[in-house]
Amino acid sequence: MGFDTLDDIEVEGRRVLVRVDLNVPRDGEHVRETARIERIRGTIAELAGRKARVVLLSHFDRPKGRVVPEMSLRHVHAALEQCLGRKVAFAADCIGPAAEAAVAALAPGEVLLLENLRFHAAEENNDPAFAASLAALGDIYVNDAFSAAHRAHASTAELARLLPAVAGRLMESELRAVIGALEHPERPLMALVGGAKVSTKLAVLTHLCRKVDRLVIGGGMANTFLAAKGVDVGRSLCEHDLADTANAILARAAQTGCAIVLPIDAVVAREFKAGAPSETVPVDKVPSDAMILDVGPATVAKVNGWISQARTLVWNGPLGAFEIEPFDAATIAAARHAAAETARGKLVSVAGGGDTVAALNKAGCAEKFSYISTAGGAFLEWMEGKTLPGVAALET
Repeated sequence: MGFDTLDDIEVEGRRVLVRVDLNVPRDGEHVRETARIERIRGTIAELAGRKARVVLLSHFDRPKGRVVPEMSLRHVHAALEQCLGRKVAFAADCIGPAAEAAVAALAPGEVLLLENLRFHAAEENNDPAFAASLAALGDIYVNDAFSAAHRAHASTAELARLLPAVAGRLMESELRAVIGALEHPERPLMALVGGAKVSTKLAVLTHLCRKVDRLVIGGGMANTFLAAKGVDVGRSLCEHDLADTANAILARAAQTGCAIVLPIDAVVAREFKAGAPSETVPVDKVPSDAMILDVGPATVAKVNGWISQARTLVWNGPLGAFEIEPFDAATIAAARHAAAETARGKLVSVAGGGDTVAALNKAGCAEKFSYISTAGGAFLEWMEGKTLPGVAALET
């Protein structure tokens, strides 16, 4: 796949710098969601089991080069120990005497967490001197943070050029899934893209219509495409000023042979709140005082039929306003159908993005997808066809 992994290095007794992403949701000092910690457990356990001296590097939030006590990784430390099931030492800085002493005190098989990288402005500036200070703490570099790979920061880009660099197990699985899904897919290849606005996913749509065989557009962005085709979408969320852009994407898809699927019916309501009275109408019959808040059952049937024909599915974004019932129905129905096709061995399904993961969890089927990415921005930039600096730095 163009990069080395843990299988390609000898680590016993060596200082291994592991870039992880511990930017987890917190309520005060309580870690609310540990999924990102749990997903790095395999890499850390393997390195510790192979008697490496494991040094964890991470950012937290956006302190912008200042020491902000509320953004200290000390607040993640207890949850990290609990998830890993082992003691983890902590250093009050990521470079300098405190870090050097903590690394020197590590025995083979032990794990150390360094303080927030972003307490130093040099981290986000990709400063070579800062990267060199980090490199002085280790013998090998392991990147296990695909979620930070879209940032050209010192710990994700420059550091990888200063030490032997490999992908951790999470990074490896993420790259195999996402590279396989768009670059080497089993076809037909289908993408489902939802979300509120075309403007936030313009590059994604432009890139995908050159890559995929079928592209389903849902969520608020579908309204912009419908309006561009002359459909009255009432009071629905819609970027009317992007009509020309939407038509250009439709034209490009026609040129590349990508079939675009837009809603044919919609669930509409006069107000956006839980339990609001709603009705299902054809998309060309949306009342002028109503909003489209979900796609209708006819659209779901069409989408599910295409999922059944597909062999690879890439999913980013919900079909409707899934946060509030009953406007989650279409997203849940399509997610469960994709999960069932995956379970039957008929489909490789790769999904990513915060709203997408939340929707699949709500549908109770996230674990049935082939791969769920928690990478957020990195996953979106990969779908845009961009080169991710943290990935490029690992290429052999």
